[in-house]
Amino acid sequence: MASVPLRLRDHAYDVLIGPGVRTSLVEVVRRLGARRAVVVAARPEEWVPDTGVETLLLPARDGERDKTLATVEALCGEFVRFGLTRSDVIVSCGGGTTTDVVGLAAALYHRGVPVVHLPTSLLAQVDASVGGKTAVNLSAGKNLVGAYWQPSAVLCDTDYLSTLPRREMLNGYGEIARAHFIGAPNLRSLPLVDQIAASVRLKARIVEADERDGGLRHILNYGHTLGHALEKATGFGLRHGEAVAIGTVFAGRLAGALGRIDPARVAEHQDVVRSYGLPAALPAETGPADLMRLMRHDKKAISGLAFVLDGPRGAELVDDVPQEAVARALEEMPRTPLAALVDAATTDTARS
Repeated sequence: MASVPLRLRDHAYDVLIGPGVRTSLVEVVRRLGARRAVVVAARPEEWVPDTGVETLLLPARDGERDKTLATVEALCGEFVRFGLTRSDVIVSCGGGTTTDVVGLAAALYHRGVPVVHLPTSLLAQVDASVGGKTAVNLSAGKNLVGAYWQPSAVLCDTDYLSTLPRREMLNGYGEIARAHFIGAPNLRSLPLVDQIAASVRLKARIVEADERDGGLRHILNYGHTLGHALEKATGFGLRHGEAVAIGTVFAGRLAGALGRIDPARVAEHQDVVRSYGLPAALPAETGPADLMRLMRHDKKAISGLAFVLDGPRGAELVDDVPQEAVARALEEMPRTPLAALVDAATTDTARS
């Protein structure tokens, strides 16, 4: 088992990583002093560990369709009916979207109730469950309504991952691949548990330095500006990690076009993404104009288009990137029909 501490000025918690760590939930709940728990689970009941206290189990569905304010409102209504107080605890058990929704509900209910995350997907274990960002989508774009609400513990039980199909594993590898360009460059040859731990350590270090996205934390969005636009443009036909992988390749091409990195570093972006079995081409059905319109809704964009790009000082947020350069880089990206990208993610030999 690996334990990664995350220490902030007024809050601290540990991320436990390894097989069977979900059984630590009883001790976590006891330490918090909670008398009641609500567990919101997008997984079968038998996957949910005992909390040790009176518990309400609420079913959930992973997926962008339920990542809405309506779902948050429905959860809060159930909390009221159960009599949950701010001295109790909320537990999420599911993938990244469930983690986000439950985290936001915990942040808003009674202006904040302790939350513990049991992420059951690779994506949620390396990214969504750590760092305290919670959000839901609006029709205009991804993650536009949210709050910062740090969990009280994160239990990344790797036993959960043995049940995941190949495409869901690739979804998580998209976030691991982008870590190569923001401070964790040598993860490809490591065992999966070590890849998760290294990704979490990187994120914890960044969050400790910049909890609320004032500067350094922007680099965690490497590949995400185009990635979020691709999710929206394809009606979420692309999974988040797949879209981030394509966005990572694009970030390398755009940085090269702006003279920030040399051709070898541009090529490295594609090599890393492909080494994880991830897509590196735009869906053929998406057009530059639509993607640029969607990217203007990105939370980092204050004026014009903004991207996290590699450069002489490493990855950093670059504001007001000329739209001509962005359009040209999009036009020059390779293209593959969306159905072919999905088929490749579903049927290729899984990476071990």
